[in-house]
Amino acid sequence: MLSFILRRLGVMALTMVCLTLVVFFLVNLEPNLRRLSISQIDMRSSDAQIEQWLVNNGYREPFFVRYGQWLGVVPKQPVTNDAGEPQPRFSYCSGPMEPSYSGILQGDWGCSTKFRTEVEDKLFPALAATGKLMFWVMVTMVPIALLMGILAGMREGTRTDRSLSVAAITTTATPEYVSGVIFTVIFASWLGWLNGSAASATNQGITFNNFTLPVMTMAIYGIGYIARMTRASMVEVMTQQYIRTARLKGLGFSSVVIKHALRNALIAPFTVIMLQFPWLLTGVVIVEVMFRYQGFGFTLVEAAGNNDIDMLLGCSLVSVFVVLFTQLISDVGYAYLNPRIRVQ
Repeated sequence: MLSFILRRLGVMALTMVCLTLVVFFLVNLEPNLRRLSISQIDMRSSDAQIEQWLVNNGYREPFFVRYGQWLGVVPKQPVTNDAGEPQPRFSYCSGPMEPSYSGILQGDWGCSTKFRTEVEDKLFPALAATGKLMFWVMVTMVPIALLMGILAGMREGTRTDRSLSVAAITTTATPEYVSGVIFTVIFASWLGWLNGSAASATNQGITFNNFTLPVMTMAIYGIGYIARMTRASMVEVMTQQYIRTARLKGLGFSSVVIKHALRNALIAPFTVIMLQFPWLLTGVVIVEVMFRYQGFGFTLVEAAGNNDIDMLLGCSLVSVFVVLFTQLISDVGYAYLNPRIRVQ
């Protein structure tokens, strides 16, 4: 198992390098660099002034040199003014005053031109806000989905099974932006029970009033998917020979389900549940923008809309890490739940 984890960690590191290299290339295309320079100097700047700004700030250095500087394996050169004196690249962020290794590996994520601060000062609080949202979504979504799937799988073909299956398919087929609008109209506009905007949740603290709608919107979409997977797994387990043997020995139906069927039926849903974390991190974009919740998704949209290169790179790095890490946890957990995987 240890060698498997070490191999996967090596693959994760290589994958992160490859994907960040692709993202670094895309966000540093010429139109993006020109937009960045115009936003920092003047809309009426000439081509010569734009080119001079890009040269002075190191954007005309070779591509792999800049990528190495961003990673922190190539020393960054200080930016100089017209008098030849070193100065920060942006006035609202600190920068190297002499050649030094200063990149991701050293904890320097760059400077956000949209939020006018260090990337880590904006990105990590946004991640913490999204982490709270993801936690409550999982706490709400997983128990309900498992209960629906288990009940439907235990009673295959009955009215209960058909009703729960229709409900699961309906929730899965409804996009977040549709369910979010429906919930806002019903609970915020008509009934007046909940706040239709979650902007205050990041500024004034999380309350039931300002946090319920985003959680409901995200949870309702994932419930159906997990429930359908749990039902399919439960139906397959209930037809196995050892289940029939347990029933023939005189064990009660509930005892058979809890002691024999449930653990084996939850192996496949466990993988699906772990894969919800990457979906929550990326799917949260729509919900956070809709409810003005200032988390990771909201920050990503703001950075993309304002050509914030360093913030986009930081968000991409976090997204890649979360996806790869949750897949590793999923594989390890699957091996522990299924002894046949460990033997092989």
